[in-house]
Amino acid sequence: MAAQPVQPLAWASIDQLQQQMDAGSLDSRTLARQFLDRIAQIDQAGPTLRSVIETNPDALKLAASLDAGRAKAKRGPLYGVPVLLKDNIDTGDRMLTTAGSLALADAPAPRDAGLVERLRKAGALVLGKTNLSEWANFRSNHASSGWSGRGGQTKNPYVLDRNPCGSSAGSGAAVAAGLATVAIGTETDGSIICPAASNGIVGIKPTLGLVSRSGIVPIAHSQDTAGPMARSVADAAALLSVIAGSDPRDPATAEADKHATDYTRFLDPNGLKGKRIGVVRQLAGAEPNADRVLEQAIALMKAQGAVIVDPVTVPHLSDLGAPEMTVLLYEFKHDINAYLASRPNLKVRTLSDLIAFDKAHAEQEMPWFGQELFEQAQGMGPLTEKKYTDTLARAKRLAGPEGIDAALAKDHLDALLAPSWGPAFVTDLVLGDHIVSGDPTVGGASQPAAVAGYPSITVPAGFAHGLPVGIVLFGAKWSEPTLISIGYGFEQHAQAWQPPRFLDTVGGKPVAGSP
Repeated sequence: MAAQPVQPLAWASIDQLQQQMDAGSLDSRTLARQFLDRIAQIDQAGPTLRSVIETNPDALKLAASLDAGRAKAKRGPLYGVPVLLKDNIDTGDRMLTTAGSLALADAPAPRDAGLVERLRKAGALVLGKTNLSEWANFRSNHASSGWSGRGGQTKNPYVLDRNPCGSSAGSGAAVAAGLATVAIGTETDGSIICPAASNGIVGIKPTLGLVSRSGIVPIAHSQDTAGPMARSVADAAALLSVIAGSDPRDPATAEADKHATDYTRFLDPNGLKGKRIGVVRQLAGAEPNADRVLEQAIALMKAQGAVIVDPVTVPHLSDLGAPEMTVLLYEFKHDINAYLASRPNLKVRTLSDLIAFDKAHAEQEMPWFGQELFEQAQGMGPLTEKKYTDTLARAKRLAGPEGIDAALAKDHLDALLAPSWGPAFVTDLVLGDHIVSGDPTVGGASQPAAVAGYPSITVPAGFAHGLPVGIVLFGAKWSEPTLISIGYGFEQHAQAWQPPRFLDTVGGKPVAGSP
């Protein structure tokens, strides 16, 4: 299919698509067909993004069924809308769920993840699975974000030799490239915020326990969550409204139904007015382009009536890294073994089996980097060990009550503000991600909310040398409504989003076959 007819639908919002479908000028099957054609044109050919690891072989049949039932269905905003899922989210259909690893490619998962059940109930069309950093970037400290043994290396659609960042790399790149309307990512620390920012889109990392993790390949239950990735705050809010809620399969969601709501109610264009927002200078100052965009964002917020408190101090930011890693190593061993037990058709049953698989298939699985995090996790003891329980309690206390909560309370703040990330770094399969430990431009801004289990949202805020730059807002537990209101108010006045150009390098030209 020629690129031109695809373009308008590629960038259409959920509301725009629903208006066309309600008017009868569009149906879900036509929309799915055009996205599948665009995936073939851009992801599998042309720029070859490798952001979609697999398309749903039943997508068109499912779309036709949704079209047939549209007139009688009780329709929500996602009815008939294509959604991509990160390939660590189970689907009980013909698609695989592999976390990017060939070790899990034996057979599909036996049932849908909890959030997928909610998506299907809402009439969303699961279009396919997105590529990711293998094992959600928890196999090696020297990995390249967006690379997996099954899917290869995902590219950033703005500048193709740049990295899409974070383990939800495929979800970020696919939404940015117009391969689906919205996608689901997952985050343990930075894996929604980083790829959303680096690919110029909106990402919401929810409060831990707002969205079910049942049926999601885990890293660590004390930090893991899934969340929406979209080109606008409105679309992200609509998607969060569908996937939020309690699930008996995930005890952490016991309180979710008390807090889950229609988050589109908080899409206020004047959402900045009167909000007290604290600038966390501890998380800035390391990358000039990110700092420039942050200053522009602060000026806009002031102009729209926000009260900016600058600077504010979040205590203990430098104390989180070591305890976080200890907790993740302990929990990964426990959680991955529990997850593998839920996949009876797989040959691998334990973390030890995964380590052995990678060694036996090193040419496919370890051509660039190893599995030292796997091996470190394998050496950890049970979750009853005092070292684990004490470290977890300390990490949560320092990040939450004595960290974010203390900063919010001191200056009576609604939210905290920092650069999401610097512009995307060059992909380097030999040396891995160009991330300096503790550098706030490459991950520090995501850590406090990630460790605390509190929500954060990244919104496009500007560009540097053709690369997107975002701002991140984070706040107290269950403060999604406030963050969405602030994020939407900023977005509506900043108007920072631009479609990608698929340049071969910074200052270069669009590659052949680009739309």
